[in-house]
Amino acid sequence: MIEKLVPPSVASSESLGDVSESLMLPEEAALVTNAVAKRRREFGTVRHLARQALAELGIGPVPVLPGDQRAPIWPAGIVGSMTHCNGYRAAVVARTGDVHSVGIDAEPHGPLPDGVLEAVTVPEELPRLTALSATDPTVHWDRMLFCAKEAVYKTWFPLTGAWLGFEEASVTLLPGGAFYAQLLVPGPWVGNTEITGFTGLWLVEGDLVITAITVPVAG
Repeated sequence: MIEKLVPPSVASSESLGDVSESLMLPEEAALVTNAVAKRRREFGTVRHLARQALAELGIGPVPVLPGDQRAPIWPAGIVGSMTHCNGYRAAVVARTGDVHSVGIDAEPHGPLPDGVLEAVTVPEELPRLTALSATDPTVHWDRMLFCAKEAVYKTWFPLTGAWLGFEEASVTLLPGGAFYAQLLVPGPWVGNTEITGFTGLWLVEGDLVITAITVPVAG
């Protein structure tokens, strides 16, 4: 599924279930020794998938450890992103010569819990969600918006090393499977260009919503 949302320069791997905890590398296993079984499984599985994706780029097995703000630390010359939710895990990676940053997120395709939408939106997003719901009520657009904003943050952080709040980006979802996120704060500079927003893709597949943003290196 995730491969539909990223360009060919981005390697990906995904799973609908978990792999054995024994596939974690020792450095990874040490971080979740005291965690509950569910946490250990999802932590280990998504890192196993990251190694599968890295292998597509010719990179041998390495531990994928959390760094600042829990963002994964990738090998030199690599950018990537990981996500996990109930029933789905995925990882994507790319070379920095092809992609400046990439961010993915997956969520269950259901309405957001009470109170969450108000906490993650800016005022102009709400009427857009209402219009989308009238156009296509089969999609939980509130959840899609949340998923898109998670992908925005995962794309932003490797470029800045800084926090980005939900209220600092305004997302416009498009019915055809795309979205645009306008940054409401000064954006990161890539070369001589300031990034003022991100363009992404979304997908509904079964009981999942999945979003992805790729910032390609200009050719």
